Amino acid sequence: MDLFFRSWNALQHAVKSLEGGQWLAPSGCTGWLVQDLVFHLVIDAQDILITLATPSEAEPTHTAAEYWELSTDLPTGTEPESLFTRRAAVSYGTTAWLAHHFDDLAQAAGRAAALADPASKVETRDYVLTVADCFETYVVEATLHHLDLVRNLSEVDGPDADCLAATRRTVETALGSPLPSALDDKSALLVATGRRAATDEEKAALGSLAEKLPIVLG
Repeated sequence: MDLFFRSWNALQHAVKSLEGGQWLAPSGCTGWLVQDLVFHLVIDAQDILITLATPSEAEPTHTAAEYWELSTDLPTGTEPESLFTRRAAVSYGTTAWLAHHFDDLAQAAGRAAALADPASKVETRDYVLTVADCFETYVVEATLHHLDLVRNLSEVDGPDADCLAATRRTVETALGSPLPSALDDKSALLVATGRRAATDEEKAALGSLAEKLPIVLG
């Protein structure tokens, strides 16, 4: 839970620091500007609130790593969800309203998370997870999207180092194989999830694992 708060708070801080043209910079998500990504984060904050309001008495069906469905189909930016996200982001008319909406929901999600019992169970996507495992998935979501947010914004702070390391561990568990230690956590995540192509040196370090990459966490 501590890592969730660190990742979520760092992401909120990054969004709050955005200025002017930074909102229109390309993000690390194919086809999305930074403003489009922030709207997606609005949906993430809503999902946290919805999940916490959907308790379950059933036994957990998935762990944090098992929650993710792996695909090799990289997004193109033309999927219906991507198109909806772009239309919704621009419909705010001003990034100030979008920023305010995200800030309101993100703070509410954080408060709700602070009140939640990590051992209790919740239902999401027809899965049952402990609250602790649920928020472990959001560490991954927040950290990867934080990397997306700052992809072309060197002046905006990136994600916390411990959150990068935790996200790497989850990706490795989901992948069923460790990523080579020659790749630092940020590089390993960007390459493994297809956010950038591996360099020749990184391909050599990956060896046969390169054939399994990139993966998309859905």
